[in-house]
Amino acid sequence: MANQEQLDILKQGIAEVWNRWRLDNPEQRPELQAADLAEANLAGMDLAYADLTEADLSEADLNNADLSGAHLAGANLSGANLAGANLSGADLSGANLVGADLVAADLNETNLTGAYVRAANFSWINVSQAIITAAQLKSARLSPDDL
Repeated sequence: MANQEQLDILKQGIAEVWNRWRLDNPEQRPELQAADLAEANLAGMDLAYADLTEADLSEADLNNADLSGAHLAGANLSGANLAGANLSGADLSGANLVGADLVAADLNETNLTGAYVRAANFSWINVSQAIITAAQLKSARLSPDDL
């Protein structure tokens, strides 16, 4: 269950407000499990180490967001804008990334086991040491330099 206070701050959609809260409360890990954040504006937000397990982030704007070390297992990120996002060390196992835009995202050491990536745009991404299968990559869109 998501922490309602944290969810209310996040849903304001103002990166400066959320990021200030994170700086002022470094001991609090964002608890946003199963939160409905569909179509939310989360661009540039510090969501590092957040628990977003099974959250609905479909069509959300996560452009340049920091999701490093975040728990996104089973999350719905279909159609989400993750361009330039930092997902290094994140757990995206079983996540739905169908049609998501991950252009220039950092997926270093990201766990994508069982993630659905059909038609996801993986152009110009860093997949160094990411856990992803060749079969998954065949269903995603890649730039020639990624191969």
